[in-house]
Amino acid sequence: MKLRVEDIKEKPVSLSAEEPVSDYPALTDLSSSGECDFTAPISIDLTALRECDHIRVDGNVSTRVRMQCSRCLEEFERDINSTFTLFCDKKSGVALDAETELKEKDLISILYQGDYIDFTSEIGEQLIMEVPYKPLCREECKGLCSKCAANLNAGDCGCGKAQASSSVF
Repeated sequence: MKLRVEDIKEKPVSLSAEEPVSDYPALTDLSSSGECDFTAPISIDLTALRECDHIRVDGNVSTRVRMQCSRCLEEFERDINSTFTLFCDKKSGVALDAETELKEKDLISILYQGDYIDFTSEIGEQLIMEVPYKPLCREECKGLCSKCAANLNAGDCGCGKAQASSSVF
């Protein structure tokens, strides 16, 4: 998604869109690696406001993702959502020193040049941060039996592991 800088004057500018995941290389890479599949387009809401020497962008992005539970190995779907704020600064021709100390604002800033600010990589990064490293189908997932590999969410497997683990030595 791109925002034309000239459109941002004294009043906030709001943009809403629904875009395909294929427009976001970072997300297609994540999907290609097998970590998850995106099952819905990306819903994007951005509000941009000119503040002093930068443009502040408040955003919300969401989509639906299919993942494999790290405990029971069953596939499940979940909505993911990210709310964020970015500060956009015009790229200057001045090179920074290697030892420049970054302020908190610098950590959530992006640089732009020209007439448009492209949010493609930032939107992709926001959604990637919401994909869990160890996804769980639900918090109370019991996982697989370590002896027979039965899904314990479906009930007791009956292989005897439960009796062996409950005995006192």
